[in-house]
Amino acid sequence: MQVMCPEGYLINLAENKSKTKNAATLSEAAVRNDILEATALLCDAEHNLVVNFGGIKGIIPREEGAIGIKEGEVRDIALISRVGKPVCFTVTKISQDKNGVPIALLSRRNAQEKCKKEFLDNLKVGDIINARVTHFETFGAFCDIGCGIIALLPIDSISVSRISHPRDRFSQGDDIKVAIKSIENGRITLTMKELLGTWQENASLFAAGQTVSGVVRSIEDYGIFVELAPNLAGLAELKSGVFVGQRASVYIKSISPDKMKIKLVIVDSFDMKFLCPSPPKYFYEGNHIDKWEYSPNDANKKIFTQFGA
Repeated sequence: MQVMCPEGYLINLAENKSKTKNAATLSEAAVRNDILEATALLCDAEHNLVVNFGGIKGIIPREEGAIGIKEGEVRDIALISRVGKPVCFTVTKISQDKNGVPIALLSRRNAQEKCKKEFLDNLKVGDIINARVTHFETFGAFCDIGCGIIALLPIDSISVSRISHPRDRFSQGDDIKVAIKSIENGRITLTMKELLGTWQENASLFAAGQTVSGVVRSIEDYGIFVELAPNLAGLAELKSGVFVGQRASVYIKSISPDKMKIKLVIVDSFDMKFLCPSPPKYFYEGNHIDKWEYSPNDANKKIFTQFGA
């Protein structure tokens, strides 16, 4: 299986720059059906994307702009939103305008179809791939999983610690690792929490008696949940003046693996709007996962994910 990457991964590579250097190298790429990248300079009134290869104009006709555009299944905003960003494509033809100036006719749709056939259609549930966060909804983050093809990472699959919005965890354009959660009727759904460590792996980074930093994720009648890591939260005693979304310094009273509980005391809380989400720490580094057990072996409650079950 050939591994393909989200849009933007190729654009600065020496090989990509070499293949997009002039009309001759673009013609060679056309023969090989290579996937290349360049920056979309503009989208004209007919919604054709225009790229420039340093003197050679490249055009991605509207109907070649993405899978589903021609059929009306994808809106033209998918093309307009690429302006100023990298676009992938294959070269279909090198022609000339009325003045004899070379023009490269390109197809992003062909690149996506090649990515789908050679990469995405061969993925299995549990496979781990690279993705790039493209945009958000309250219910999840949408990610480019290859050549601009989008898949959903649901909010409850981002981390064990509950968040109110995907922006709590990501910024647009973040490069992340994800696992294939499900494949239904060709539609891929993603998950990330299984790569961010078990309860024990995360809890081992902390010790009773420490004072550490966390994020206030929810306030209940019985206490305040403070996230210490994306896959680990503790319960603090109620304290006035504390709000969801604040950063808090917390004293760790105790850590109980059998109950998967961490008792905390909030020392101070403060606004964290000036802080960007931290890059995720991955505990699992393989390229496939069959089962993930979050709970410690002696825990009373069992939490796990069985991929492909």
